[in-house]
Amino acid sequence: MLNKWIVASQSKYYWLLLILLGISLEAVALFYQYGLGEWPCLLCIHVRIWVMAFIIVALLALLFQKHKLINSIFHLITAAIMFALVERSWQLLATERGWTFGSCDMELGVPPWFALDKWFPLVFEVQTSCGYTPQLLFGITMAEALMIMSVMLALVAVILSGASFIRR
Repeated sequence: MLNKWIVASQSKYYWLLLILLGISLEAVALFYQYGLGEWPCLLCIHVRIWVMAFIIVALLALLFQKHKLINSIFHLITAAIMFALVERSWQLLATERGWTFGSCDMELGVPPWFALDKWFPLVFEVQTSCGYTPQLLFGITMAEALMIMSVMLALVAVILSGASFIRR
């Protein structure tokens, strides 16, 4: 089993799968925003930013696929991004369920040098306050789906990160 994880950690298909998954998540979010009128809150935009981050890291990892050490570093970065995605997904779910009450401003809260909401407002502009997420299929909310998916992605990222440092 360990050999399969080692092979997967060195495979370009993992990175291609992350890119495809990330683009799909962004497309679903934009469909819900513009097709169904479900405006994104601050936490939703934070999730979009982390998804975009793992897409970019996966693209870079594909460029440096042949360099084992660089590949391992990209795996570590991906694991860190996935843990940040888990944290944002948890905050979104906890807010939706009323488990936590925090400030959910209409400002993205990023420094001026990283003003994604100003550069790409169609994708990264906060348009509503936090509170609920729309239902997807079978009564599962977007926050619930994101929580499950982000935990699974974090587990895979950690396993592949560790496997990428093992020599075959």
